[in-house]
Formats: sequence, structure tokens, C-alpha cells
Amino acid sequence: MNTGNKKEKIKLKAIKPTLKTGAEKLTVENVETKYSLLNFWQWSVSDILSNATRGRFAEFIVGTAIDMDLQNLRDEWDAYDLSTEDGVKIEIKSASYIQSWQQSDYSRINFSIKPTKHWDAKNGMSRGEAKRHADVYVFCLLKHKDQKTINPLQMEQWDFYVVPTHKLDNYARSKSSITLNSLKKLVQANSYFELKEKIYEKYTEQLKHKSKNLF
Repeated sequence: MNTGNKKEKIKLKAIKPTLKTGAEKLTVENVETKYSLLNFWQWSVSDILSNATRGRFAEFIVGTAIDMDLQNLRDEWDAYDLSTEDGVKIEIKSASYIQSWQQSDYSRINFSIKPTKHWDAKNGMSRGEAKRHADVYVFCLLKHKDQKTINPLQMEQWDFYVVPTHKLDNYARSKSSITLNSLKKLVQANSYFELKEKIYEKYTEQLKHKSKNLF
């Protein structure tokens, strides 16, 4: 059989990102321009009220609360958003009453809790059953309602709701989203300074629930 035209499969290994300083410059034929990576960051993510950027910023906020190692860069394709040094897996969701665009009213608060398949980065495909992979969920609400003074950098403008995953698995009203009112029936709001302790408290609850259901 003629296999002369058969294409050989190319296998490209994952590229591990490195920590940047922001001082790195754009270059043209090895000559530096006046534009830096910091310029790009300022241009692209200064609007931390926008949905996409606020979501990543919420991950960063929770990361600072658990004393994350900033050398461990964010992984876009992980099955969960963060993990503590001792292995607590955390999924983070964010919402805000105020958006950067023009609004006729405050946004209704609703968080996604949809189960997902695990992304296998090595093979480039989703694998396994759709489920919630984290041990705990942290729902971050930018609760401030004054457009003139809203500032996501001020932690007192946020509320944090920490939920062990088993409570979401048993949430009967919807498998894909949860409203703020429903969330308040499950747990109380926490401040930034309470966040780390509450994550470990709910993780312990999650472990107790898992061990109880093994027997």
C-alpha cells in the first residue's frame, strides 16, 4: 500500500509560561520599540469592571487571601481556578451590580455553577464526566452600588460566599446557575479578611461529607 502521501503527526509539547515584569519591550528585527508589555496590560485590562477582566481579578483577590505563590502563573485550562499550598481546590465566580457599560438598572446577580468535563491539556480534549472538580466554590460579589465611587481594588466593596461543593451538587433548583437569594440560603457573606479561614472551614465540611458518603 502506498503511504507516501501520509502526513506525519506533529506533537508539540505544552509551553510553560514565565513570569514577566512588564518592562519587556516589543521589538522589530531585534530593535526595541518604545512600547512595553506594561503598556499592553494597561491598554487591555485596566477596565476591571468588565466581565472578563473582573472574573480574573476575582481569582487574583482570592489568591491573595490564601497567600498564593505568584510564581505559579494562572493556568487557563485547569479544571479549577486555584489551589492552596496544601491542595484545597477552589473554583471562583464573580458578579457585580454595576457594569462598565450603560445600564437602565442594576444587574441581576446570578452565578454559573455548571458542571464541566476536565480538559486534558496533554491530549487537547475534554475527558471524563461533567462534574464540579473543586472542593469549594468562592462566589465574589462586587456589591457596591454607587457608580461614582465604585472601585474593585477596595476589598470592603466585595462580599464573598464560600460554599462546599457538595451543597451545589445537591442544589435542586438548577444545575447550571444559582441566584444570590439562593446562595444566601446556603451560606453567609464573608469579608476579605475572613476568606482564608472560611475556605478551610468549608473544605473540612466537604471532606466530612465525602467520607460520610463512602460508607
